[in-house]
Amino acid sequence: MEFLLDSILSALVLLWSFDPDLYFVIYVSLKVSFFSTLLSSLLGVPIGFIVAFNEFRGKRAVITILNSLLALPTVVVGLVVYAFISRRGILGILDLLYTQTAMVIGQVILILPLVAALTIAAVGSIDEKYRKTAMTLGATTLETARVIFREARFAIVAAVIAAFGRVIAEVGVSMMLGGNAKGFTRTMTTAMALEYDKGEFVLGVALGIVLLAISFSINVLFNVAQGRTRS
Repeated sequence: MEFLLDSILSALVLLWSFDPDLYFVIYVSLKVSFFSTLLSSLLGVPIGFIVAFNEFRGKRAVITILNSLLALPTVVVGLVVYAFISRRGILGILDLLYTQTAMVIGQVILILPLVAALTIAAVGSIDEKYRKTAMTLGATTLETARVIFREARFAIVAAVIAAFGRVIAEVGVSMMLGGNAKGFTRTMTTAMALEYDKGEFVLGVALGIVLLAISFSINVLFNVAQGRTRS
């Protein structure tokens, strides 16, 4: 217990000292997670909305596939992307391996099904009366879609927040595609894993505190978005 308390106190001192290496790791994590979430949202929200808003053959199969991909292991994503961007891969000429871009690509693939599936659930939860009322009043398909989207906007925001929470804490994709290079691709989770292997717990505990603070903030935002959805 004394060891844990000493580690926590030392970690707080390290955070207060604004150690540049520590805060650069935090910066890389937030940067990569932000762009991954942004790109997956720009792709996943429209995909989810189109699937939920329209009726077409195979819709149930598409939803089933997206729901199945929610449990996609991070190491599998890392392995598949690695096979494409390694020097012997199809995209090896782009020299993407062990870069932040590679990490973003892997994380987008990881959370894209999550954003799309939660968007489908958000749009599907909207009462059918909104669609019928809009169409009765002579609204076009596009105008009806805008009405549905406006009603589901808080639930969609909650989906994006949930995706960010998933990606900020992942380690497999970041380790396999980023390489955990100091000062370039090292994230909070990969740095914590490295410090644990080295037996250096202070930096790992400091990063853990930051990660817990971020996770807590994400949960608060998620609950606020869900509350507005219910209201």
